Amino acid sequence: MAGLVAEAVQHALMQQGALLDAEALVCASAVAGGIAAALPFLPQAQRLAITSFKGSWTEIASDFYRAMAEKITGAGQAGTDRADGLSRPLAERAAELQSMLIEDWAGEVAGSTYLEETFRIPRSTLHRWQRRGEVVALRKGGRKHVFPLAQFVDGRPAPGISEVLAAITNPRLAWFWLNRPSAELGGRIPIEVLRQDMIEDVVRVARSLSRA
Repeated sequence: MAGLVAEAVQHALMQQGALLDAEALVCASAVAGGIAAALPFLPQAQRLAITSFKGSWTEIASDFYRAMAEKITGAGQAGTDRADGLSRPLAERAAELQSMLIEDWAGEVAGSTYLEETFRIPRSTLHRWQRRGEVVALRKGGRKHVFPLAQFVDGRPAPGISEVLAAITNPRLAWFWLNRPSAELGGRIPIEVLRQDMIEDVVRVARSLSRA
């Protein structure tokens, strides 16, 4: 979705004769696509607050760009690693996600009963995928696991999931990255790229992130 929105925005800007150089045009389009793609995954309270806003979006957008420029400049001066939404050390981000409610950041998830009844995935098959590291399973509560629905294509995990989990071994951290726009992928969401059978770039970025 991020890619589609970005293309539409870029086409509209060009039709209107926006006075932007090529790099700024691509950046504006990527930001628009990333914002649109991220909205559905926000907590419900935040989505409601945004959709009920009646003020000036132009003013909000200007403030956003100023804040983004300051953040990027500050990150560059401090030499901070910024890798696809995981700007802090992996261990720190993983600990933070461990304490957060899954519903607040992971999107739609379901247990094995729902997957068996709705997607016709036998529990034995699901557990085998889990043991082999072929599916993202997020621990919820004691020993219960839930599975992000966006990772499934035709009743199977999207191709490349196992390679990403091999690189980013913490499932919460892996899904946090998979489910958000990635600057290294041109603002696209990694799981959406995998769902389109484009595996190589996603795996490359995941491995680079794990090394960082």
